[in-house]
Order: sequence, then structure tokens, then C-alpha cells
Amino acid sequence: MSNEKAATRTQILDRLKRGGPASAAALARALKLTPMAVRLQLYQLAGESLVEATSQSSGRGRPTKFWMLTDRSARIFPDAHQGLAVDLIRSMREIFGEAGVKKIADTHAARQRTVYLEKLRSAKTLADRVRALAEIRSAEGYMAEAKKDGRDWLFVENHCPICSAAKECTRLCANELSVFQDALGPAASVAREEHILSGARRCAYRIKSAVKA
Repeated sequence: MSNEKAATRTQILDRLKRGGPASAAALARALKLTPMAVRLQLYQLAGESLVEATSQSSGRGRPTKFWMLTDRSARIFPDAHQGLAVDLIRSMREIFGEAGVKKIADTHAARQRTVYLEKLRSAKTLADRVRALAEIRSAEGYMAEAKKDGRDWLFVENHCPICSAAKECTRLCANELSVFQDALGPAASVAREEHILSGARRCAYRIKSAVKA
């Protein structure tokens, strides 16, 4: 595969991961490619069971195909050694019991909290803190984005590199909400609106200013 085709393939997968289902035409516009080039890549990805299409009617004319990632596409994205993590959690549960696993998860959250607070120390405004947190989480493999949504911020994680470990130890996920709240500080109010472990395509958090205007 040429470097150009490999780059196109990566762009399509990344776009579907971040934006959800899309038509070939919409992908072509977003990536500044020809629809034919995008379709060729989509059919090849479909042959590898990495994407699949559903048809949606939009009035007159032929239905439009919308392409989305399959469960098998998860192997394309970072997984933070999930198999090893799951085995370690199960071993810790056997040795230390559920209370021991809870303590380890809480210790992990405390370490995250310390690291995030240090990295966000120079961010003065809520907007700066949300954007900086998105950069930190993206560097950790979460494909995070910070988007303004009216008066609020929408903090989105398009990928979970610890998904298998979080399924095995749900406290890892539960602790994230409090870690984000502490990292963003008392000026923010954080609520989870979408959750990958609940079947959503992504994790999304609504961040409101807790300071009255």
C-alpha cells in the first residue's frame, strides 16, 4: 500500500472514530478528497470488517449509505495493553479481594489527580483548563476534544484505551468523573452525558461554569 493510500485510510478511520457515521460524500468533503477515492478505501476497509454501511432514505432518489466503524476496528486504535491490564486486575481480585481492587483503583485516581493538577497549574481560565485537559487525555490515547456548546463546554473522548480494563473494574471509570471535577477546579461543574461502557460511541461530559455571571 502506498503512503498516500495508507494516509487516506488512517484519515477515514480517524474521522469515523471522532465523528461517527458518515456518508462517503461527507467524508470526501471533510478530507478534501474525491468521493471515488474515499469509496475505494471504504470498500477495502469493509472487506477487512473494519467498517460497515447502513442505507438511510432521504426523500427522493436512492438511499444514502452511511459508514461506521465495526467492533473489530477497536484493534486499530491504542489499547494500552488491555489484555495484560485485565489479567492483572483479575489476579489482584483473587489475591486482595474486591476491597483491594477498589483501593488500587482509588490510588490510580489519586495519582492521575496529582498529575493533572500539576499540568493544569498554569491554565487560568476554565476554557484554558478544559482545552489543556483534552490535550493531556489525547496524549494518553483518548482522542479527546473540547468543544464550546452554548455557554457550556462539551468534553468528548472518542476512544477509550482502557475499555477492557474498565469493564473488568468499573471503579476506574467511576473515578474519572471526580478526577475531572478536581482537575478543572471549583469553577466547573462536570456531568457525564454519554458513556462508552453503557453502549455509546464515545464518552461525553458537559462542563458548566459554576461561577454565577
